[in-house]
Amino acid sequence: MKLQQHSFNTATSGRNTYNITQKIEQFISESGIKTGLCHVFIHHTSASLMITENADPDVRYDLETIFSRLAPDADPEYRHILEGNDDMSAHIRSILTQTELTLPVSNYHSGLGVWQGVFLWEHRTGRFQRKITVTVTGK
Repeated sequence: MKLQQHSFNTATSGRNTYNITQKIEQFISESGIKTGLCHVFIHHTSASLMITENADPDVRYDLETIFSRLAPDADPEYRHILEGNDDMSAHIRSILTQTELTLPVSNYHSGLGVWQGVFLWEHRTGRFQRKITVTVTGK
């Protein structure tokens, strides 16, 4: 059994989705692991990860529309407001989504479907450097 781990940063420039599929695919192919699992983890509480459609950006737009209703910025009921009007809503969004993903590894590549991609979903409106750790295990 082999194990390879790599961390990278992704710059975000506001609330949006950022495709990180190629970075993950590159690390899997360079890991030397033909068959196994790839774990992806984001080290933040106001951004998340998702696997979703990679062809039509309207899917991600519609997800943002729904989340703006579920966790609106500047809700007067929020107590955690020291870091801005978008901070508590970002924490809620992160909890409702995922901070880690597991992908199958087959033939030195992820087992993602044709229309799937891995995205960092930035929930804050400012600019951030987001750290992501990818761990590939297998043989």
